[in-house]
Amino acid sequence: MKRELVRRAVFDCVIMIVLAVVFAFNYMLFIVKNQFAPAGFNGIATMIEYKTGFSVGYFSLIINVPLCLFAFFFIDRGFAAKTFIFSVVYSAALLILQAEPVLEAIASFQYDAQGVDTIFPALIAGAVGGYVYGISFRRNASTGGADVVAKFVSKKNPMLNFFWVNFSINAIIAVVSYFVYGETDGSGGMLYEYKPVCLCMLYCLLSSMVGNSIIKGSKSAYKFLIITSHTEEIEREIFVKLKHSATRIQAEGAYSHTSRDLLLCVVNKRQLIEFRDILAKYDNTFSVVETVNEIYGNFINVKKDENWVKKTLEKAEKVIGVKGEEKPPQAPGL
Repeated sequence: MKRELVRRAVFDCVIMIVLAVVFAFNYMLFIVKNQFAPAGFNGIATMIEYKTGFSVGYFSLIINVPLCLFAFFFIDRGFAAKTFIFSVVYSAALLILQAEPVLEAIASFQYDAQGVDTIFPALIAGAVGGYVYGISFRRNASTGGADVVAKFVSKKNPMLNFFWVNFSINAIIAVVSYFVYGETDGSGGMLYEYKPVCLCMLYCLLSSMVGNSIIKGSKSAYKFLIITSHTEEIEREIFVKLKHSATRIQAEGAYSHTSRDLLLCVVNKRQLIEFRDILAKYDNTFSVVETVNEIYGNFINVKKDENWVKKTLEKAEKVIGVKGEEKPPQAPGL
């Protein structure tokens, strides 16, 4: 068990290092040439670099080291450690990429929209940024800066969604960017436009959406709650045709007080139509279906348990008449 925890911690650290390098390349290839603030404290650093030339890499270290210390004591130690690794690697990668020889080498790969169709680099950068945010948060980490603040706020108030708290912070940064990216009009005055604000908001919105999608997971499925008077017949078809089992729950009608069986079964997307076809065969059958964002559990190991498979086949043959040569179902309820 201890070895598994160490292996997982090392793997998480490697993932954070890779994500930090990807995040640095995302900044250098799609953001720096197109004059818009990306998101969070990184957006503040971008605006400071635009005005003063002070590197985002150094700013990231100055801001994130204290924030990681704060997270260590007030949020979560594992979260703080992995966020610290990300921040240090990200800063180091940025400083390396901004070095003159390296900058010349990657210059041909930089997306310089030159003020035309800058929506495209913002879309690419937002999608990549959202991917990095989502994977980081799934590993109980973050990219630092406003992510740490949002994590602290959402910990104090769990009802607040992490990414939408972050988006609210970024909206303020987007408004500030309106005044940062102004240009002189030739007569000593300043000419401001909403383009940097729109690009910043687009980046933030897209990164929040992509991050949220990754947090929810991709192992989506459908949960069926079935009220029927044909429990055994439906169980048999689920077992034989879908290679699943189901959970039987005793229920009672609120009006008639008639006892009925309620079946709970979760199936993947590919089996949705086949499952509906099974239910359509039986009268006095009512079902409710819900989308399940992700499924957790040690189901793979359960299926490899030969004793469990043997017992399941024997019980199925006794209860619903399924022969032993049939392929065993997945874990109960799935």
